Amino acid sequence: MNHWLLKTEPDTFNVADFAGLPARTTSWDGVRNYQARNYLRDSMKVGDSAFIYHSSCAVPGIAGITRIKHAGYPDDTAFNKRHPHYDPDSDPANPRWYMVDVQLQRALKRVITLEELRTHASDKLSGMLLLRAGNRLSVTPVEERHWRFILSLE
Repeated sequence: MNHWLLKTEPDTFNVADFAGLPARTTSWDGVRNYQARNYLRDSMKVGDSAFIYHSSCAVPGIAGITRIKHAGYPDDTAFNKRHPHYDPDSDPANPRWYMVDVQLQRALKRVITLEELRTHASDKLSGMLLLRAGNRLSVTPVEERHWRFILSLE
């Protein structure tokens, strides 16, 4: 099993929104970065776990845990002209963008803030992609050692 970190802006979609969905499940669509797309398409597997990370907000941080329920498949929002994620260059016969289905496992007892994570960047979380300067990917892998340490902070 692999671990991941999925970023979302809480004003758009957050852990509370997730909890209110039928079966607490949704598709993780709208990713428009090729490296992040490759993770969705090629690497995420059913049963993998992911942190839900709230970004672009007053207090960014890890807010919940989800499980991958359906491996990567074409993101149909790219083909819908009325959808905000529409991409006129994406072709259903040769899709450019992919998504996965995720199911909320639980909200964390508290948000583990980016500020707190950064205090461990030189030791326990060294090498974590989220903490690398300039990293803006919305989907990143999380090493097992990082996963376990972050859970210990809860």
